[in-house]
Amino acid sequence: MTDAASRTHAARAEEIRLAVYSHFARTGGAPSVPDLASGTGLAPTEVRRALRTLHQRRDLVLDNDHDRIVMAHPFSSVPLGFSVMGARTLWWGGCAWDSFAIPHLLDDEPEVLVATRCPACGTPHAWVVDRKAPPPGEQVAHFLTPARHVWDDVVHACAHQRLFCSADCVSTWSEHTGRTPGYVMDLPTLWRLARGWYAGRLDAGHVRRDPASASAYFAQVGLRGAFWGLPD
Repeated sequence: MTDAASRTHAARAEEIRLAVYSHFARTGGAPSVPDLASGTGLAPTEVRRALRTLHQRRDLVLDNDHDRIVMAHPFSSVPLGFSVMGARTLWWGGCAWDSFAIPHLLDDEPEVLVATRCPACGTPHAWVVDRKAPPPGEQVAHFLTPARHVWDDVVHACAHQRLFCSADCVSTWSEHTGRTPGYVMDLPTLWRLARGWYAGRLDAGHVRRDPASASAYFAQVGLRGAFWGLPD
């Protein structure tokens, strides 16, 4: 591929990335290949090629056939335990982290209603999440997969970033499922983690954080330990 062709492909991939995020933000769902082709004027083959590039760059997540968008963080096209209701739009939250991030990302959604059930006991929980301060509550978030392994199977990792009634419910769930407990944080820490993580994701030219900047962000919001690649 020539430099000019490479630049052209990069521009098309960015056009598709922006179209995907705009569609998710506006409708709550993922656009199809025909949707993207119609909206951008690109041929379906060009759209699919751009989607594969974005998948390889971890800008979004495709299904095994590379023909359907599963996730474009913080949005999901499949239910992973959370609903996020705005003033006019309903989204699936990709995980606890992503669900709390949506009002920070979307300018016209200053607050949302995040709903889920405790994976251990089934108790329903809901919070009004906004940009001003963490929501009240004694619930805790439990992340099963260490940060360095999230992209080994990102959908599995996101499906196991859940909110529980308490640390006792996390212990009950871990014993019942036979899984080694991961990292537990309170709601204020989860809110701080979500607040700035996706900043700029809807803007042209956005670049995902590299490992060093991600580690610095994790430390800034109060995370600690090897689970996050940080000192104790």
